[in-house]
Amino acid sequence: MTVAPAAAPAYDRADWASAFRNVGVELDGVELTAARGAIPPELVGTLYRNGPGRLERGGQWVHHPFDGDGMITALRFAGGKAELRNRFVRTEGWQAEELADKFLYRGVFGTQKPGGAVANAFDLRLKNIANTHVVRLGDQLLALWEAAEPHALDPDTLETRGLSLLDGVLKKGEAFSAHPRFDPGHHGAPRMVTFGVKAGPRSTIRLMEFSTGGELLADSRHSFKGFAFLHDFAITPNWAVFLQNAVAFNPTGFVLGQKGAAQCLSSKPGEQGQFWLIPRSGEGKPLQIAAPEGFVFHHLNAFEDGEELVVDSIYYDDFPSIGPDVDFRQVDFETIPAGQLVRCRINLNTGAVSKELLEERTCEFAMVNPERQGLEARTSWMAVAERERGNDPLQAIKKLDLTTGEGRVWSAAPRGFVSEPVMVPRPGASAEDDGWVLCLVWNGARCASDLLILDAASLDEVAVLELPLAVPHGLHGSFAPA
Repeated sequence: MTVAPAAAPAYDRADWASAFRNVGVELDGVELTAARGAIPPELVGTLYRNGPGRLERGGQWVHHPFDGDGMITALRFAGGKAELRNRFVRTEGWQAEELADKFLYRGVFGTQKPGGAVANAFDLRLKNIANTHVVRLGDQLLALWEAAEPHALDPDTLETRGLSLLDGVLKKGEAFSAHPRFDPGHHGAPRMVTFGVKAGPRSTIRLMEFSTGGELLADSRHSFKGFAFLHDFAITPNWAVFLQNAVAFNPTGFVLGQKGAAQCLSSKPGEQGQFWLIPRSGEGKPLQIAAPEGFVFHHLNAFEDGEELVVDSIYYDDFPSIGPDVDFRQVDFETIPAGQLVRCRINLNTGAVSKELLEERTCEFAMVNPERQGLEARTSWMAVAERERGNDPLQAIKKLDLTTGEGRVWSAAPRGFVSEPVMVPRPGASAEDDGWVLCLVWNGARCASDLLILDAASLDEVAVLELPLAVPHGLHGSFAPA
């Protein structure tokens, strides 16, 4: 595993697919040593990762890995040492299905209960699988799944405390985003900004801001015409930025037990999405501005530039999905849209929007230094395909200069596959790229996971920790300083 320019495609599908498995162990405070390099003594805190850890029950596989039960992996760093814990989130559904050893709930992404359409028709219950993100808020660790309220965990032991209504902020079952944003202090002190969506022909966004201790600081609701499919958003000091994709939702197949709810989404060819811009101050009216065609799950960042609002996002040509008859482990990457980093400049006075391609290489899970969240940033880090062109699994980490377009790549190919990189600034750093990039890598040769520590500036390998654990391809994570 070395820093190298992109090479020709060279991965084995079996290596990539081998990460999709059930996690059969829960480890508690296992001390780790670096297989290569050394853990920086200044790196102090915990890397938390969330993702599906249970993908099969009673011989039946989920239709899509996003339907798998959430499992938290925690890597705690101090004094140049590290220890590992992992634990499933003890949701109500996980406990019931563990006891029954079969699926008792339908999955949003197409997983069905045994018994075919007859057994699934008109069962509209959703299992809160707590599998998408994990963040620290006050004395709670929150396991997030955007269709319902969060689960609270002990930040040290990962023990599930139960569903959290955040001291009465939420109602039971209320949607709470799995992609909060952390304001580094634009309004005097750091805070967590997040949202919930009530979708329908007319959708409502609830925008909430919390202190790092968990106190609700701001709360507003805003209604927009159209069905809202929103996973992520971006913030600036003055705006919360949403992109309503041009999608339609026909629930008939879900109600009749033929599809999962997400499989009932379809793009509207030729129609544009909408930027929904909400003032964070609570004063003034939200703005609706037509967005370029394409589909967006994730944003990199946003910032204000005079009368323009600049939003960097991962754009797809169309909504990427897996059909009802496709085994997700056999998906043909060449047949699904690839994500590319795109910059949109929105003129707040005229509503004009310009579009610029920043990164042509297939990419996802992009981030900036957390201290630059909501401000113009020079540097970003993202997971990318090994090939410079074409859609493949994510096998490399790229550092991209957003001003010059220059890049540097660290590659895990041919047998390694990366997840979302997390940039951790060095304590006291002044340079934007002074720190480390942490990333879980699926090692196809070991059929287990490695924790990778890169120098954020050079992408040189600082340390590799070979984990005694196989963590399936996951979703999001965060770093909590000690």
